[in-house]
Order: sequence, then C-alpha cells, then structure tokens
Amino acid sequence: MKFSKLSQLFLVSSIGLLVATLLAACQLVSIDVLYVSSSAGSGSNSDGVISIYDVDGSSGAVRPRSTSPSSGGQNPVSMAVSSTYVNLYVANQGSSNNVVHLAVDTTGNLTAKDTVTGFGTPISVSINQAGTYLFVAAQQGTGGALLAMSLATDGTIGNGAAPTSLLIPGHSGDSVVPTGAFALANNNAVYVTAYDKSAYNPGGTTSSNANPGWIFGFTVDSHGVLTPTAGSPYQAGVKPSALAADPTNRFVYVTDFASSQLIGYTIQAGSSLNFFLAAPTHTGNQPGAITFDPRGKFIYIVNELDSTVNALAIDQATGATTATINVANGFTDPTDTDPVAVVVDPALGRFVYTANFLGNSVSGFRLDPTGGALTPTQATPYPTGAQPTALACIPHGNHATQSVAP
Repeated sequence: MKFSKLSQLFLVSSIGLLVATLLAACQLVSIDVLYVSSSAGSGSNSDGVISIYDVDGSSGAVRPRSTSPSSGGQNPVSMAVSSTYVNLYVANQGSSNNVVHLAVDTTGNLTAKDTVTGFGTPISVSINQAGTYLFVAAQQGTGGALLAMSLATDGTIGNGAAPTSLLIPGHSGDSVVPTGAFALANNNAVYVTAYDKSAYNPGGTTSSNANPGWIFGFTVDSHGVLTPTAGSPYQAGVKPSALAADPTNRFVYVTDFASSQLIGYTIQAGSSLNFFLAAPTHTGNQPGAITFDPRGKFIYIVNELDSTVNALAIDQATGATTATINVANGFTDPTDTDPVAVVVDPALGRFVYTANFLGNSVSGFRLDPTGGALTPTQATPYPTGAQPTALACIPHGNHATQSVAP
C-alpha cells in the first residue's frame, strides 16, 4: 500500500510537470500575472518564495516563470497589491515577522525594496485604493492590533501612528486573535476580523463569556490615526476567518470558520455596519478566504475542510446572497486539497484561482460572467511551491478592463 501511494504521488507530480512543460511550449497570450506565496518547505529555515505565473487569456491556464523571488521572510501568509499594480506587499511570519515591499515592473517581475519589522506577528495586510496606507492586522502577545503604515509615492513603507489595540467591549483583558483586514475601495474605512480566544478555544480552556467573533471598523486620518466607526466592534459569529467588501462600497461579508456560514452587513453613513435582514448564508465546511468578481455581482469562498469553492450571486439591491449556482454540484466546485486563498483575475474578470495549502497547487476556474458559475480551466491544478498561502494578481499588457468595472 505504501508503494502504491508513493507511485500515485509520483504519477501526479509527473503529470503536473508534463502539463507545465506543454504549456510552456505553447503560444500563450498573457492577460494577467498571478503571484503565489509559498513556504520553503517543512523544517527549512530558508525564506519563502513568490512564484510568478502568466495567465492565458483564452484558456485561463497558467504557466510558471523561471524566476521565483524570495518573499523576504520564512513563512509568507498574506499579500496585497496596490491599485496601480506597481507595488506588492508580503507579510511573513516565523523568525522574520516582517512586511516586505516589492516593486512590480512592466513585465510583472518583482524586485525587493524595503522591509519593516517590530510590530508583532503579521496576520493580514491590505492597502487602500489611494495607495497612501498599508494596513497590517497583527498579533501582539495575547492581543490583536491594527497598524496604518504610511506609503510614499513610490510605495516605500513609512511610519504610522501607534498600533490600535483590538479590545472586546467589557472584556478588555481577553485574548484576541485577528484573522483578516480589508480596506474599502473608497478609502473611507478599514475593517478587521478577530475572535476572542478567551471565549472560543476548542480543545482548550475558556475564561470569558463574551461573544467570540467580532469585526472592528476604523476610519483613518491623514496622520494614520485610526478612529473606531460608530458601534464598532460588531458581532461576527463564532470564529470569523476572513472578510471583504464589494467594489461599490455597499456591503461587507465575513466568513465564519466555526459555523460554516457567510455573514453580511450593509455599510452605513460613517462606514458603520448593520446586519443584513436576511439570515447568514450556509457555506461549505470551514470557509476561509473570500473575494468578489470585479463587478461585484458574485462572491467566491474557499472551504478548507471540504476542498471546495462556493460561487454565490449577490442581490444588487439588498446584498443578500443566493446559492443558486452550481446546484448540481451541491453549490460548490472541487479544488485541490485545503484551499486557503482565492482571487479573481483583474484584467477580464473571467478566471478564479485558489491556493491549495496541502495540495501544493493552484486550482483554476473559468467564471461565467452572466451566471457566475465556475468550470475548471485547462490542465488544472497547477503545481506550486510548498504549502501556498496567499495569492495576488495584476493585469498584464494592453487589455481593457472597462467590462469588469462595477
């Protein structure tokens, strides 16, 4: 049996390499550049890597480039790209605990520029549309914090105001674990998901009766000072794992890892949040990362335990989501093992990719712009480095993007 499993693994790897070779030999018209961050492998003290792939505009298949620059740290966990697509930021954990800035040239290649440290363990990074602030959700001891780091016109990371602690009302001494950060496209606010480990700690002890899941909202001034939005923090299920806002700045959605559901909020004046009138939407088991198509019509959610991706349609009037896509597949599409990140290509808004942590791969899908349904791209999944964790994508070449504007 052991020989059989090894043989199967060898066969899968061989097929992946053969597919990559065949794609490399074919004429590919690249409409996007896809970045995938991976660790250096189990037991290694080396830096992680950022694999670079060209996305074929016809098939959605990806072809790896020969260069894979360092992520600048041991375990990359999150990436964010500027709205101008010329700056990429990577958060690394492990012994480095840093955020690295890389410049993106006109061909999509990367060059390391500057690095910042000294703020704890980074969890998630997000950049505002104006490109003036990089937001870092970080773990600082037993508490969570959000930092707003100023950005120069060339993307260099500067200083910001002191970190803002994430505190649970009435339970300021509780242990808070941030899980995601997202800046609104209109630059008005930034939100952070977190859970109260003192109240939710499966397999361990708890010491608090506070609500376990939260979303924190902040506005930011010209000096990087963060001010809570009215009513913040807002309750967010049991263990919120990620969040995103639609491109029109009307709705915020949070995945609840523990309850396997998607929770929706409307964005009010002052960027405060109100729950949807509709009940949360059921997802696959252990939902993680979430993203939108560029027009804000569809949501895509990866489910770690199921190794699937949900495709959901958004009611443009209310923000309510309906699982009416891919009914024959149980509202999900299979990925490779343990998807932890998801992205939609920005050039055409026609392809969806997931990073599969245990599959050591990227899965690709073609997006139906009318109904939002997904179909596998040619030769998916595509081999990556060890344990891929994050994705970023930029348009490549002279390709119009008007058709994907919200």
